[in-house]
Amino acid sequence: MERFDNKFDRYRFSALPSRPRYTWPNGARLAVYFALNVEAFEFGRNPGNDFTSMPSPPFHRGYAYRDYGNRVGIWRIADLFERQQVPLSVLVNASVYDVCPEILVPFRERGDEFVGHGRTNSERQADMDVDTERRMLAQVRDRLTREEGKAPKGWLGPFISQSANTPELLHEAGFTYMLDWFFDEQPQWFRTGRGPILAVPYPSMELNDLPAFINRGASDTEFTSMVIDAFDQQLEDSDRHGWPLVCCISIHTFLMGHPHRARQLARMLAHLTAQRSRVWFATPGQIADHVAGLPAGTVALP
Repeated sequence: MERFDNKFDRYRFSALPSRPRYTWPNGARLAVYFALNVEAFEFGRNPGNDFTSMPSPPFHRGYAYRDYGNRVGIWRIADLFERQQVPLSVLVNASVYDVCPEILVPFRERGDEFVGHGRTNSERQADMDVDTERRMLAQVRDRLTREEGKAPKGWLGPFISQSANTPELLHEAGFTYMLDWFFDEQPQWFRTGRGPILAVPYPSMELNDLPAFINRGASDTEFTSMVIDAFDQQLEDSDRHGWPLVCCISIHTFLMGHPHRARQLARMLAHLTAQRSRVWFATPGQIADHVAGLPAGTVALP
């Protein structure tokens, strides 16, 4: 199925200042969305680093640490976003519906978007052959469709992992946008062998609490400053230049749900919502739909 060689042609180069201007709903220039990773892990399989040392079998510290997020942390996060009336995109492993389905109820009742995020965060797409990955995508799509009453539009692979075939397989499975590629601050059309799919910006290594805290050792207050500074800069850029930009903040239940970090999350939300009249708080699905509905050529096809 692979068709791409060393000449990269998935998307075209485009300098930000040379692109057509457009606006988000209500004339906003900056779209903001929060991505909440809601994940389940299989005991005995490495869930990733923790804060103390490199993990070793049976990886009980990492498993317990992440289980805390679904048992406790997620409820603080849900309460904060409900109080501030800010929508969420819930990046959910399909296995959450088997392990702890009750944690998804508040977000379903709020009308938040559910985004496909693999079967479990104990596996990576990059390790799968074509048939295995195709089955996995269909299983996740069908489970979310059954549970939420509609098919998911968007996808983020566990560990932001893709195989060489993932874009084609996502298109084939009916997904209309993906979050795995962060190469811009505007949604861009991405080439697949089956037709284009939209790449919506997602902060894979920047405004993402997991790599910030665990990989780079940022403090809680440093991450808050990063989010606020990025938001302020993008808001200024979008006003000054007329660029329609996307600001995304990615959080995990087992990180931002701790008491001390929930306080930091409240500070972020207070700062961002103080500019509610100037920005569009949205979900990536809404952002993707808006871009797909723009006049042909506004966002160039690859």
